[in-house]
Amino acid sequence: MSLTLLLVLALSVVIGLSLGVLGGGGSILTVPILVYVAGFEAKEAIAASLFVVGVTSAVSVISHARGGRVMWRTGLIFGAAGMAGAFVGGLLGGHIPGQILLIAFAIMMVATSVAMLRGRKKKNNDAAAPVKHELPLGRVLLDGAVVGLVTGLVGAGGGFLVVPALALLGGLPMSVAVGTSLVVIAMKSFAGLAGYLTTVQLDWGLTLGVTAAAIVGSLIGSKLAGKIPEAALRKAFGWFVLAMGTFVLIQQAPPGLQWPIAAGVAGLTAATAGICWFFISSCPLRNRGRRSTDVPSPA
Repeated sequence: MSLTLLLVLALSVVIGLSLGVLGGGGSILTVPILVYVAGFEAKEAIAASLFVVGVTSAVSVISHARGGRVMWRTGLIFGAAGMAGAFVGGLLGGHIPGQILLIAFAIMMVATSVAMLRGRKKKNNDAAAPVKHELPLGRVLLDGAVVGLVTGLVGAGGGFLVVPALALLGGLPMSVAVGTSLVVIAMKSFAGLAGYLTTVQLDWGLTLGVTAAAIVGSLIGSKLAGKIPEAALRKAFGWFVLAMGTFVLIQQAPPGLQWPIAAGVAGLTAATAGICWFFISSCPLRNRGRRSTDVPSPA
């Protein structure tokens, strides 16, 4: 077994850990790992990521279903719309140049990192929040199709798009939205994969190996989910995804634009931190600084 294969499998465990602990982020890691470590072509990596995330989500949903955190009717309705969009996205993705797909994927990574750094707002009565039984079907079908299209096209945008949509449209508590989203993610991932398989051939041996490692990681992650502070993990992972997205964007940019893009992202990050520090009273950076200065020094 080569060193590269061992590295790919080890990183695949991290994919599963992300899904198990954070409830998302699997596809955001899968595509860069397959492209830059395993040596897959862009389209093959996106198709393989859809399979990996689809199977891992399907396995992960079992524990959520046992805990009563899955609304099957809501998930199946949203997932059915997502499957249609994902299949179309997969068909389109097979005819779009790989460089454009990777640029779109990098933009999705940056958007996902922002969502992760912002975090999810939890309501105090989240666990006791009433669940709506009548869904706005037109809106659900439209949103499901759009989310599915994005997922099928670039192989990303799973839980971080589905969970908020389920919470808002279906009135689901956040914990139930996370469990239900796994049903949706599995359905639309397999539909997107079907679209890609019309034009893309996969290395099934390596794809199945990555999937198995990701499943192991997801099982470990589900055990760690309640023991590690989610907020800290989410922020750390968000910064990592931002760095990875910037790296992919720079790699795919024309040579003359690589340094301007890097400088632009660095400047935007610095500007955001400055705005947070000076203008937002609840800024984590400022609060962290206050906590460190408020601690009395030992006599």
